[in-house]
Amino acid sequence: MTAKQLWIIGGVVLLTALSSCGVSDRGELIGVQGRRPWFHRQPYGMVYVPSGTYHMGQSDQDILYALTNRPRQVSIHGFYMDATEITNNEYRQFVYWVRDSIAHKLLAGDHLENEGEDNEHINWRARIDWQDMEVQDMLADMAYQGKDKLTGGFELNISKLIYRYKWYDMHEAAKLENKLNPKPRSTFIREEAVAVYPDTLCWIRDFSYSFNDPMAVAYFFHPAYDDYPVVGVSWKQAQAFCHWRTEYLNSWLRKYGEPTLVPFRLPTEAEWEYAAHGGRHHNPYPWGGPYLRNSKGCFLANFKPLRGNYTEDGGFYPVRADKYFPNDYGLYNMAGNVAEWTSTAYDEVLNAYLDDLNPYYYYDAKDDDPMTKKRKVIKGGSWKDVGYFLQIPSRAYEYQDTAKSYIGFRCVMTFMGRSINDF
Repeated sequence: MTAKQLWIIGGVVLLTALSSCGVSDRGELIGVQGRRPWFHRQPYGMVYVPSGTYHMGQSDQDILYALTNRPRQVSIHGFYMDATEITNNEYRQFVYWVRDSIAHKLLAGDHLENEGEDNEHINWRARIDWQDMEVQDMLADMAYQGKDKLTGGFELNISKLIYRYKWYDMHEAAKLENKLNPKPRSTFIREEAVAVYPDTLCWIRDFSYSFNDPMAVAYFFHPAYDDYPVVGVSWKQAQAFCHWRTEYLNSWLRKYGEPTLVPFRLPTEAEWEYAAHGGRHHNPYPWGGPYLRNSKGCFLANFKPLRGNYTEDGGFYPVRADKYFPNDYGLYNMAGNVAEWTSTAYDEVLNAYLDDLNPYYYYDAKDDDPMTKKRKVIKGGSWKDVGYFLQIPSRAYEYQDTAKSYIGFRCVMTFMGRSINDF
């Protein structure tokens, strides 16, 4: 036997010994080996908001005497947050994904991989020629038909764009009664079917005797508004977007054998308020304060100044999502432009009983619940609001199943680890 052969046999024996259970660790507790070091990557378009403690609640006079945001000290764990509100073009990526996924399934054939009732995967490499007459015939179920058609061509029926997904209700499963009397996992799995196309007619519905028809026609559709914040999106649609965005990223990570990330989600009211301060925890506005103008007399946000002089601040309707200066965390338009959905259910005395550790109050209202249970906190004020609602602590609400021309959203993702500086 040659020396080379001896080396090969010796190497095989050594590898076998090292891989044998209980041999390489010599009986010691050393944990599972072979796990690679990991760093929480910063999602594209997001900024890091560090952990910290601040005084949540009213920081100026409660001029309405609402008593709905009493001050208290709370601590917030670090997270990533979108630097801007979700734009029309970003939300359109979601809409087009839903559209194309439905089309691929209807076209079948080369558009599906491992085709079958129990194992059906979309082949995203297959091209859909929306102008091809044969393809249009096969996708007839997605188009308006008969008297519903406005033109003679293929018109996509936006009501068909339904995003279906499942989620696990951890809060219900965590209840003590369910621990003492365990139930099947299926008891806590919720199924959602959400129409994803924005309600473009909200521009007309929101304002009586006001000509906003051009915005209803063009705002979500036209490239001129691609970088403007999406509006006409309900709380349910924002939740569906967060779920899709999570799966869209994690499916890519799984494809390359990378660990998946925790979900994208809407911020809690406490997280939103903490991030809006940008480290200036006792000031009423993201830029500090106490005024809505800078030293040159220019307004610092897009809102309704001077008893309705909408153009005085440089805007009219919403402006680009990256206009005006960001706060010290790098977040744009945390005051004005469009108000933003949070995950927090609205309650007038919420701060009186919330925990001071990542305060959170969630309730997913059912269709038959009373209207008061469908209220969700919105923050930041908007292009049509007076200055009071631009104050960071100011609270307002809207119903989760409504869509408005002045409400958008941005996503957050909890940072996994103590601090970004630990890596």
